[in-house]
Amino acid sequence: MERLYSRHAVHECLRAGRRRVHRVLIAESVEDAPILRAIRQLAEARRIPVLNVPRQQINAISPQAQGVVAETSSYPYLDFDDLLRGLDEVAEPLLLVLDGLQDPHNVGNLLRTAEAVGVFGVVLGQRRGVGITPAVVNASSGASEHLRIAQVVNLARAVETLKARDVWVAALHGAAEQTIYQADLRGRLALIVGGEGEGVHRLLRERADFVLRIPMRGQVASLNAATAGAVALYEAFRQRGRDL
Repeated sequence: MERLYSRHAVHECLRAGRRRVHRVLIAESVEDAPILRAIRQLAEARRIPVLNVPRQQINAISPQAQGVVAETSSYPYLDFDDLLRGLDEVAEPLLLVLDGLQDPHNVGNLLRTAEAVGVFGVVLGQRRGVGITPAVVNASSGASEHLRIAQVVNLARAVETLKARDVWVAALHGAAEQTIYQADLRGRLALIVGGEGEGVHRLLRERADFVLRIPMRGQVASLNAATAGAVALYEAFRQRGRDL
């Protein structure tokens, strides 16, 4: 069992309807708000018990809970083969591959951006990097609950499989010659974003069709992983001309 915390995380979990939710806990002293009423209504529609409990019980789970916790099943990862089968559902699928990100806030922020730009699916490794934990769900403001996310044993093999399915693969790397603004990011594309320390690992960079950097003029060496990924995702979104 997992305990999701914060109002947006719980609300989006209930909206998505992909997890089994055992019960929702709301602090007795919490002030009424539209999102709390929406949580109660969604829970009632699914016949999920809503319990009013002491604030201390909520805070013991997380000080960031904002007075709301949902006890749920674990994150419903999509099987990688099922993700592959869905590639032909859209004309230009955009995928996000996360390579070794350790910070739940970075992963959550990236997933929030991915959902906002309409990413078709997300692939992450089982052995390196954080999975979809309650902290990640909270950092994504619940966006993770609406995404197709597959967790694989071998990222390099997954990248090769995507390429065999006519998906172009681009990796972000600060030392690349080509920038994201010089590359064609339309069509069937997977974008690899690397971890906070090493970035995209060499093996994955070698398997990528092209390696890209984000141009910078300042004094700092690089951007935060979540920021860099967000910039690249929005450039792909811009080039595709969706809703602009």
